[in-house]
Amino acid sequence: MSKRPRSELAHLIAAQVCTHATMAGMRMAAPLMALKAGYSAVAVGFLLALFALTQVVISLPAGRFVDRHGLKKPLALAVAVASSGCALAVVFARFEVLCLAALMTGGAVGLVSITLQRHVGRAAADPTELKRVFSWLSMGPAFSNFIGPLSAGLLIDHAGVWLGGSAADSNGFRGAFLAMALLPLLTWWWVRNVPELPPVATVRAHNASAWDLLALPMMKRMLIVNWLLSSCWDVHTFLVPLMGHDRGLSASVIGTILGLFAIAATAVRSLLPLVAAHLREGKVLATAMVSTAVLFGIYPLLTSAASMALVSVFLGVALGCVQPMIMSTLHQITPQHRQGEALGIRLMTINASSVVMPLLFGTAGAVAGVSVVFWLVGSVVGLGAGVAWQLRPPNH
Repeated sequence: MSKRPRSELAHLIAAQVCTHATMAGMRMAAPLMALKAGYSAVAVGFLLALFALTQVVISLPAGRFVDRHGLKKPLALAVAVASSGCALAVVFARFEVLCLAALMTGGAVGLVSITLQRHVGRAAADPTELKRVFSWLSMGPAFSNFIGPLSAGLLIDHAGVWLGGSAADSNGFRGAFLAMALLPLLTWWWVRNVPELPPVATVRAHNASAWDLLALPMMKRMLIVNWLLSSCWDVHTFLVPLMGHDRGLSASVIGTILGLFAIAATAVRSLLPLVAAHLREGKVLATAMVSTAVLFGIYPLLTSAASMALVSVFLGVALGCVQPMIMSTLHQITPQHRQGEALGIRLMTINASSVVMPLLFGTAGAVAGVSVVFWLVGSVVGLGAGVAWQLRPPNH
């Protein structure tokens, strides 16, 4: 790639970090505020589900919108929605408003993801470059998952003290929400000079359904694997705050554990471009699924913050390999003029799961305990490794 595309990719990654960190921070701060206010694990599960609900509803129309409008217009809309949602939480720090903020930030991040993934995928020249650019792009959410929770946790613990109050008081949470509201504004600054790609001539029939894409070779298999592995991210994001809360860990420590997971995912993604030509998507995904199953078996047995942090790092390494392989496969099996739509289907299916799963996790965690959730999800993911092993794009 020339210097100019490399520079543009760096700007797009930075833009993604700014928006995604907002949702990551809110996903950590909002449940902690709800728990502090006395809400149950079931209510917290409902709150977390809302981060994905908007993406279920808008993903298909968002994909078509991005296919029509390209890069700038969708990103401007996403920035406005994400910042507004967090600003509402600053002014009205109540559970109902946190639910609205979850809907708004989740929807904004979904639109940003589809927009950037389509743009970067179209700019790639071949399958090896697809794996490379998506490895770099996927570092954005991983890095965001470090910045968002850690900065939110530090502000929750210290902003109230700076203002003459106590740790984790209402001002601490408002400080965290304010920081999350400002982050998306930087997104536009990063993308303002990135040029649009030439439009793609569409040959989509008027009566064609988005679900016709499921007839494409490997599409169903890819969606199943993606759903199983994305559920593991949901399990980790949801259960670590519950485990930490039960063990008396502070918001900063919980944010650090989640942040170390993100750092590990970022680190492994930084190495993938160096070996992209030697990787086969199916083998990488199958290995990640087996590793995750083993680590989920260990996680509930841990009692200290240090041991949780260590396993969190290993889990970040395993799951950090997933998204570049999934995105490389999707762009190889999908017609170029419908890639935004295909990305919308992918996002809709995994977020439909993310709406339901936290509710199930919260109920199961309250009834049977956190351990059962970890072991059940780990078993299902391990059994699904065979499906991933057979995932081969047409040129393999």
